[in-house]
Amino acid sequence: MRTYILLSTLTSQGLQTLKATPERLLEVNREIEAHGIKVVRQWALLGAYDVLTVVEAPDDLAISRLTVDLAARGSARFETLPVVDLES
Repeated sequence: MRTYILLSTLTSQGLQTLKATPERLLEVNREIEAHGIKVVRQWALLGAYDVLTVVEAPDDLAISRLTVDLAARGSARFETLPVVDLES
């Protein structure tokens, strides 16, 4: 499994959904795991991005499929960064 960082920016639609149903974030995490991707850690951010999520995915194709699926909903935009372990 490879490690990736997902930097998420919520759209106005995504912010409204999160405000009305804060538990939606946990539902999205379950959907991520349904894609065969493990959520390792997650933080809310202040600044240009709203959420930072560290995940482990089998490969680049799996993470690409996930971010396209999530972004197509219109609630968030994503920047995906593969992590390179400097100790390997």
